[in-house]
Amino acid sequence: YSAGERELAGPLIDRLEPGMLMLADRGFYSFPLWEQAAATGADLLWRISKQVKPHPIEELSDGSWIVEIRPPNTPGLKGGEPFRVRLIDYTVNNGIGQESGEFRLFTTVLDPDDITATELAAAYTQRWEIESAFDELKTHQRGPRVVLRSKSPDMVHQEIWGHLCCHYAIRTLMCEAAEHAGRDPDRVSFVAAITITRASIAQPGDFPPQTTDRLWFQAVRRLAHRLNPARRRRSNPRVIKRKYTKWHVKRAAHRTWPQPDRPADQAVLL
Repeated sequence: YSAGERELAGPLIDRLEPGMLMLADRGFYSFPLWEQAAATGADLLWRISKQVKPHPIEELSDGSWIVEIRPPNTPGLKGGEPFRVRLIDYTVNNGIGQESGEFRLFTTVLDPDDITATELAAAYTQRWEIESAFDELKTHQRGPRVVLRSKSPDMVHQEIWGHLCCHYAIRTLMCEAAEHAGRDPDRVSFVAAITITRASIAQPGDFPPQTTDRLWFQAVRRLAHRLNPARRRRSNPRVIKRKYTKWHVKRAAHRTWPQPDRPADQAVLL
């Protein structure tokens, strides 16, 4: 309970490798954490707060900037060396009669010929996929209103790891089904995957390894034939049911929130 998100993110960041692209919300940015993540060799695309004041160096051809970030003057904190990143400022116009607030991204991909600012801004929308993963774990896999059964800290850890391993296995099945069908993994239903998985392991008893392979391939084929329609473009108001924070209270009008009429890469306004 006493550890914040930035502290918990440290061990995960150490697992990054070159060739990965890491997305992060603005609540995670700090000078030391960025240095730690950049040192792994992975590419970073993080949203940052307007409180961060970068020093402009050069404007690029796509409207983004090369900027320099200097260590904060915090008493008792050893500041590192300044580093350069690419800054992307943009808003989003979804064609629904209003623009979103301003977004500001930092990335380690400095060359606009490798990937444009608009493509990076559109890619940042994928960060919200983690919210779907939370829903899969808590609502569909564990079950609604189902609490952990364990009564001791060690057993709680074991039960959580069990849920995570199960989720990873189901996601692996979904990725193989998407590859088998030649479709985007977004088209594969988690609910269908967990239903097929539960049906496949319903029969108790011992079985040889070749039976496991056969059941796996059968599940992949069944799942590939139950793809969801292509993802519709979606937009939701950031509101809560009861007023405890700065976000507006959810009203009846929010249930019919206007939906975007264009994909993310066409909605970005640098």
